[in-house]
Amino acid sequence: MTRPPLPDLPVSAVLDELAEALETRRRAVLVAPPGAGKTTLVPLHLLGAAFRGDGKILLIEPRRLAARAAARRMAQILGEAVGETVGWRMRLDTKVSARTRIEVITEGVFTRMVLSDPELAGVAAVIFDEFHERSLDGDFGLALALDVASALREDLRLLVMSATLDGARVARLLGDAPVVESQGRAFPVTIRYRDRPGTEPVENAVAAAVRAALAEETGSLLVFLPGQREIERVAERLRDGVPAGVIVAPLYGAMEGAAQDTAVKPAPAGTRKIVLATSIAETSLTIDGVSVVIDSGLRRRPVFEPATGLSRLETVRISKAAADQRAGRAGRTAPGTAIRLWRAEQTAALEPFDRPEILASDLSGLVLDCAAWGVGEPAEMAFLDAPPAPAVAEARALLVELGGLGADGRLTDEGAAMRALPLPPRLARMVVGAPPAARRDAAMLAVLLTERGLGGTDNDLGERLRRLRNDDGPRARGAAKLARRIAATPGIPDSADTEAGSEPGDLLALAYPDRVAIARGARGHFVLANGRGGVLDASHALAREKFIVVAELQGAARAGRILAAAALPAASMERLVAERGTVEDVVGFDMAARQVRARRVRRLGRATLEEAPQPVPAGEAAATALADGIRRLGFASLPFGKDGERLLRRMRFLAAAYGPPWPDLSDEALLASLETWLMPYLPGATGLAQIAPGALSEALRGLLPEGVASRLDAMAPTHFAAPTGSMVPIRYETDQPVLAIRVQELFGLIRHPTIADGRLKLTLELLSPAHRPIQITRDLPGFWEGSWADVRAELRGRYPKHEWPEDPARARATAKAKSRR
Repeated sequence: MTRPPLPDLPVSAVLDELAEALETRRRAVLVAPPGAGKTTLVPLHLLGAAFRGDGKILLIEPRRLAARAAARRMAQILGEAVGETVGWRMRLDTKVSARTRIEVITEGVFTRMVLSDPELAGVAAVIFDEFHERSLDGDFGLALALDVASALREDLRLLVMSATLDGARVARLLGDAPVVESQGRAFPVTIRYRDRPGTEPVENAVAAAVRAALAEETGSLLVFLPGQREIERVAERLRDGVPAGVIVAPLYGAMEGAAQDTAVKPAPAGTRKIVLATSIAETSLTIDGVSVVIDSGLRRRPVFEPATGLSRLETVRISKAAADQRAGRAGRTAPGTAIRLWRAEQTAALEPFDRPEILASDLSGLVLDCAAWGVGEPAEMAFLDAPPAPAVAEARALLVELGGLGADGRLTDEGAAMRALPLPPRLARMVVGAPPAARRDAAMLAVLLTERGLGGTDNDLGERLRRLRNDDGPRARGAAKLARRIAATPGIPDSADTEAGSEPGDLLALAYPDRVAIARGARGHFVLANGRGGVLDASHALAREKFIVVAELQGAARAGRILAAAALPAASMERLVAERGTVEDVVGFDMAARQVRARRVRRLGRATLEEAPQPVPAGEAAATALADGIRRLGFASLPFGKDGERLLRRMRFLAAAYGPPWPDLSDEALLASLETWLMPYLPGATGLAQIAPGALSEALRGLLPEGVASRLDAMAPTHFAAPTGSMVPIRYETDQPVLAIRVQELFGLIRHPTIADGRLKLTLELLSPAHRPIQITRDLPGFWEGSWADVRAELRGRYPKHEWPEDPARARATAKAKSRR
């Protein structure tokens, strides 16, 4: 068959080189900038390659919008309709025929195709387009294709194409495949910056930038916003503020295909268009007539949290590569302008590339598919970035809970049935586990949850399901058709959970057993079985329910915003509690009462259903709880009393001065070992009020090794025996023990007082008869011979009734004044 000549685009110069590389090396990498024509010309050129024979070429696109646009453009070049030589295959929409030799398919469809037909019979080449987007399905699809080509189909050709990509790194993954580079033919784009203050809402800044661009620039505008919500707000602000003849066209993933196609089409003659788009329009699309791009610099990214098993949407800064891609949209067909809503110097701080989804996604589908592929550990496959071990472990645990994997990690019969469905594992489990009579409802609910916008945006999934059933639009009909096909999938086992109900909440509980939620506190506040908090608007009908099942949650762990849920009947909750609930006697420490408490707790997961007080049991649990409470309150909470505190200071002094065998008695060391040194001396104690100071002193002494305890009083005596016969306490508050004593009581001493078998001098704090400090010394003989004369003169004037000898070393110690006689 004679085909029309291909357009002359920049990539045309390397098409023969690329075909030769695939002919001889079977694998290749093509790096070509936006506008080079790679998406449409490469598959068409390879139709004539010798290696193809009569085999198909699969062009893998990350997005349905791009897939449809690519297929239409190729069919237009061939002068045919879509579905002849070129067709598309995607979820809810397929246009292929027996004549089709180029199939443009989405990444998720490709992975299912490989898993269903590992040899990819009838396929000559697989082309991964826009691989730089690094979606999870794209990464897994390439890993599968490499496995197939290595083990089953050595003749299969693999090509990875991208505009912004580390080609050398991908080439290494493909076995040092050749890298072919093409120059682009983008028109010049002028970059302008218009800073958005951090306090200004993005929709206000974008709307202002759009109005200014309409006045200053010509042509249509492409505006990048993080998500649907911001798009709708900007559209609202522009409704009454744009001139006649300007069309505002939203473009996001949840729209019907026909509406997306309308947004992409050129503006009618004499009009201008403002396309408000998410990152869906970054690559693989040429929107004719666009000469101005306004970039908010933001995108919405799903981030998976293994600790909660939930994915949350996060608004983040785009990468530098994405900023360049967006700006390039303005120069696809003519010179253009890109207006960035940030400061010029902030561009250098952007990450070079977007973070791959495999590093921040729920990996349960990947782990299930790997198990079906015969791979127990996903990291063993050829991924550009290995999947994180914590996310893999969380995914594996979830699949075991859902019944998709056995405890040994192998695929179960139920897991095989789940994998056969074109659904994420949770939703596949809902369909597989639904009672036969409710299976179609479960499938419809699953489709609703995977296709944004179906049935409206109400938080109540039951209401959205009702609206979807009553919707006769093309997208709703396609969803119903897919649901019927899913429900009728062969191989769904008969051993479904026949006890499960058929209400939306019952079905959702099969998919989200960890997100069954119980009303707690204020109206609209719930606690999920996984321990996370969720909040609904108090005016919403679901906020009145006692039990719900949450399918989608956004925001902080303590009080995330519930986006999609369904009521759970009380009878169903009782059944779930009977099946999955636990009753536990919990012993813990009440910080306010400073007391150990016991209670019997009935839980579903980590959510408490009810609890009742119980007597505190004697034994290890109470001792452990008391020790935990002491740690939380701090070491100072222990009631040592004066004698105990003095003992502790003496022991700490010896440990600091001499080290082992004197034990470490720091707060940290004692708190860490409460169970071994203190708890044995507190049998039956359940609160701090029951701890006697004597028990603490006894426990401290118990820390001293045998043979050391007997030396404590000799090494660190509590008192000093003064020459007068007084027993004066020694202070061990510092590194140097201190003896505070009236100077008269030391008369007659010619040696400095010591402790620790005479090895350590006491610090003398010499006092007047009125107990006021007069001198500090560690050399008493030197004091007698030195400064005593000056001190004596002052003391004689202040205290004339007392004896102040010239030679105190030879005087008699006294604690009294002069005799009246």
